[in-house]
Amino acid sequence: MKRHVLSTALAATAAALALGLAGCSSGTSAETADASDGIRIVASTNVYGSLAEAVGGDFASVTSIIDSPDKDPHEYQADGQNQLSLSKAQIVIENGGGYDDFVDTMLSAADNSEVTVLNVADISGYDQEPASGEFNEHLWYDFPTMQKLVDSLVTELSALDAGDASVFQANGESVKAQLATLEAAETDIKATYSGSGVAITEPVPLYLLEAAGLDNRTPDAFSEAIEGDTDVPPTVLQEALALFDSHAVKLLVYNEQTGGPQTDAVIEAAKKNGIPAVGVTETLPDGVDYFGWMKANLDAVSAALGQ
Repeated sequence: MKRHVLSTALAATAAALALGLAGCSSGTSAETADASDGIRIVASTNVYGSLAEAVGGDFASVTSIIDSPDKDPHEYQADGQNQLSLSKAQIVIENGGGYDDFVDTMLSAADNSEVTVLNVADISGYDQEPASGEFNEHLWYDFPTMQKLVDSLVTELSALDAGDASVFQANGESVKAQLATLEAAETDIKATYSGSGVAITEPVPLYLLEAAGLDNRTPDAFSEAIEGDTDVPPTVLQEALALFDSHAVKLLVYNEQTGGPQTDAVIEAAKKNGIPAVGVTETLPDGVDYFGWMKANLDAVSAALGQ
């Protein structure tokens, strides 16, 4: 799967980046947390960075390595500044599950033995190697897992700064209340549209769609090929297109950050048949936090199903 491409691309460069740290200015960019800024947290993406900021508040300084939808997590090339941030981090949040292996590669070269690593795939408690061999690593669309991540953040922040533990606890409860509101929105969709068929290009939003009671009818071979950046077999593509021609689905949800002829084909098939299409991303759009982003996703799904 293409989720594993990052580690191989970076393995050859991690050592060189580590050597380059000696020549980096100790000074600093706005992206590098100074000790006076609070507990130093580095997140692999701004999705987890947003949650860390909400829990840490004024007592944490958060750096997000991938901080824009313009940066494709699957093809990301880290740099010396990222390595420097990781070398100074007290807490690192990585998705795990093969999604952001570059973090582990860079941490191994950072010589930071004191860092606490929060691996969201491990925190989720989900079996990462089921009999099928498939694991949906897009865990930030799974609100119960985000609740667990918040609990882990509160615990680790409180251990590092016991004097402000009550603040972290209060912030954590506030974040969990907002997550509960998002889960309630899923329940509302389920109450009206449970069992409705949907199609996807990749399993990016699948946790959310399933929690909302929607039935993913996409051929597994189609979404696996799109996610793995391989050609979709012609018969599988025809099977996917038939979902729209037969109106077997009420909605298409596609990943805006990846594309290609097969993705374009299903988007066009949805359009031709009057079936709404909703785009989602793997990282936060500019100017919005995690909660606003997820509310917008849920609102878009609900509105599209109501058409």
